[in-house]
Amino acid sequence: MKYKHLIYLLFILLPMASFGNKASLLEVGNQQYAKGQYQKAQGSYQQLINAGTRSAALYFNMGNACFKNGDIPSAIWYYEKAHKLSPGDNDINFNIKFATQKTVDKIEETPEFFISKWWRAFILMFSAHALSVWSVIMILTASLLLILYLFSRYITIKKIAFFSAIALYVIGLAAIFMAKQQVNYFNTNKQAIIFTSSVIVKSAPANGGKPLFVLHEGTKVNVLQTNNRSIKIKLANGNQGWIGLGDVKAI
Repeated sequence: MKYKHLIYLLFILLPMASFGNKASLLEVGNQQYAKGQYQKAQGSYQQLINAGTRSAALYFNMGNACFKNGDIPSAIWYYEKAHKLSPGDNDINFNIKFATQKTVDKIEETPEFFISKWWRAFILMFSAHALSVWSVIMILTASLLLILYLFSRYITIKKIAFFSAIALYVIGLAAIFMAKQQVNYFNTNKQAIIFTSSVIVKSAPANGGKPLFVLHEGTKVNVLQTNNRSIKIKLANGNQGWIGLGDVKAI
């Protein structure tokens, strides 16, 4: 029985110890960054990423370290990964724009219908994780209010509990809907960052494709199609073409 209890205790303590190690390593990286030791900070963040840690804060800090080290493509790549986890974060969105200004290619976006632009901004207002948590809280609270409605003897309390429960159910379902739409948006709109110093975009995936234009490292592209060695891309201005699969890193 003693060994059985020890095993249970280990199951509880080991995840806590792992979390503590990750938190301390993140703090070490932050301290190194604050001291201007950007290469060391990047190494600390990379250890966490290699260990499977996935968070907007970690990717954001890693992007900052890469930017300070002069690695603009990696900085943009990590900022964009942070954006996918926390699309409404103003600091992340600002750093994406700031780092993009350091790239060679200046691509102007084609005008977008205002309703589409508003809808995208709406579903990306909060992270999918935050929306999921809030939906659970809202629905659980609404359920408790319905229980209060069923067992309360006072008419006023029953009315308040009932209508509050309905409102919270609606908000909770809306949060679930927004989270689902956000996941669908990122799954549908696949993007990548060019990591080759310069790459010729061609009209076909084969080597015999006609050269169309040149792109440089750090440029974000939309992924339309992939095969074994090539990837079809589309720019924000509508231009399309094929490049090598090894020229980009998917976000």
